[in-house]
Amino acid sequence: YAEDDEAYDIWTKEIGVPVERCIRIGDNKGARYASDNFWMMGDTGPCGPCTEIFYDHGEEIPGGPPGSPDEDGDRYLEIWNNVFMQFNRDEAGVMHPLPKPSVDTGMGLERIAAVLQHVHSNYEIDLFQRLIAAAARETSGADMNSPSLKVLADHIRACSFLLADGVIPGNEGRGYVLRRIIRRAIRHGYKLGARAAFFHRMVPDLVAEMGAAYPDLAAAEKRVMDILKQEEDRFFATIEHGMAILEADLAGMAKAGVKVFNGETAFKLHDTFGFPLDLTADVCREHGITVDTAAFDAAMARQKEQARAAGKFKMAAALEYDGPATTFHGYDALEFKGNVLALYKDGTPVNQLNEGELGVVVLDNTPFYAESGGQVGDRGVLQSVHGIFAVEDTLKIQAAVFGHHGVVKTGTITVGNGVAAKVDIPARLRTMRNHSATHLMHKALREVLGGHVQQKGSQVDPDKTRFDFAHTQPMTADEIRRVEALVNAEILANAATEARVMPLEEAQKTGAMMLFGEKYGDEVRVLSIGSSKELCGGTHVSRCGDIGFFKVLAESGVAAGVRRIEAVTGEGALAYVQGQLAQFDAIVAEV
Repeated sequence: YAEDDEAYDIWTKEIGVPVERCIRIGDNKGARYASDNFWMMGDTGPCGPCTEIFYDHGEEIPGGPPGSPDEDGDRYLEIWNNVFMQFNRDEAGVMHPLPKPSVDTGMGLERIAAVLQHVHSNYEIDLFQRLIAAAARETSGADMNSPSLKVLADHIRACSFLLADGVIPGNEGRGYVLRRIIRRAIRHGYKLGARAAFFHRMVPDLVAEMGAAYPDLAAAEKRVMDILKQEEDRFFATIEHGMAILEADLAGMAKAGVKVFNGETAFKLHDTFGFPLDLTADVCREHGITVDTAAFDAAMARQKEQARAAGKFKMAAALEYDGPATTFHGYDALEFKGNVLALYKDGTPVNQLNEGELGVVVLDNTPFYAESGGQVGDRGVLQSVHGIFAVEDTLKIQAAVFGHHGVVKTGTITVGNGVAAKVDIPARLRTMRNHSATHLMHKALREVLGGHVQQKGSQVDPDKTRFDFAHTQPMTADEIRRVEALVNAEILANAATEARVMPLEEAQKTGAMMLFGEKYGDEVRVLSIGSSKELCGGTHVSRCGDIGFFKVLAESGVAAGVRRIEAVTGEGALAYVQGQLAQFDAIVAEV
């Protein structure tokens, strides 16, 4: 950086780099960042001057040194950067010295490999040469310099490592990032002539190249190939129709001289044919055309709104409430005295609910658990000297405001009334058994199927637990039996359950399971039950033995890469087994 005299003196005087090789880069007038050599995280935050190290690939490569008119050429390639973090930039643009300055250094490993192997491009190093050859083999690509072969070489590595680390292709979060990369790779294979699944067959070449250094990759080879093939088969079923629509539109635009692709059409490609927006943008970019992303976003928002309007939402979030929060006592008590803070009838605040009327009651204190984290809300009654309100469900109006949904059975309920809030104890106990068993089952699934298993959804109620998880294959009967055995072994061990509230950072250090993409507060509740440790705000048994017995009812697929288990516990599990035995006895008797 032009004003960084200290770094300049160290490079030239202490290290001995010739002054003609040290280029001082000044400000970018009017640009977002002060200088190419003054690094910033963004408009605010830690920042400081930096020294970039460039490698000269030789006169045969066009381009000039940094700061020259020809700096965009390929002759000089940055291989290293040292950022001297010494300031914190506030919203007003004022620089404040950091209390603990540091050096943030970054080196391009593949660029160093290119230098050491005397090649100019990262794609010319030994690692990529094998993968490019594999891509050419699987797509019958004749031009070894094709950019599409380089894309495939890069993407097979990215996808394989993501899959080996447990990421599953999906429609949200990191799963959608992975799916987009896979589909971009398929499109480049399609461009080279591939018309059927090919990408997965590059995995053995990657494992041969990197498996020794990354044994987890080698161990996951078959699973990675299976998942990639499933994704390929699914996308190849639609890509031809989607590409035909896209290419026809692009041809028409070329004739008309139009340079912006219709966002509504881009959304149709996404919604009907599974084309991620960035894939459509890639194809358009090759034709010198941009996509109307605003229109795409508007179409996406419109569809989401229609889906919301069509859905049956029990959530009471639409209720207007600006009073005190509800204090929850349901971890330790199933009956608690509270006062009525607000009442609602047909979504409108009222002062009183009369006999037979449906409504929502907000209390200052409650033992009722509000539906959250997959666990259904409690049922029960609110009793006062003036009437009885039957609670059929408990839902959150706001994060810390609970709405008790139900009907006035006798008398009236009025704002200001004191009530005895009584949870339906048998229903709550069955729900607690099912919820605690779900944690043990999650842990058992990871042990039996692998660390890639992650929760994708759940519903825990008094009758059963339903658990959705990331896995690409149907479970075998033996795998189900092993999961059942592990859970029932934990039940027999009868370890005590422990719940602790702690800072999120501390919880992360304990190794507690967290849901990817979930938003957590500064403080979280960590539940330890048996060998399982997860973040959970639900209600649970005191000891594993309280679950009684665990039995899987069914295992099925609900979406690509997502399986579902339904299971029962306690008397529900006993009733199921007795029913199965009764059927067996009846069949034997007939024989």
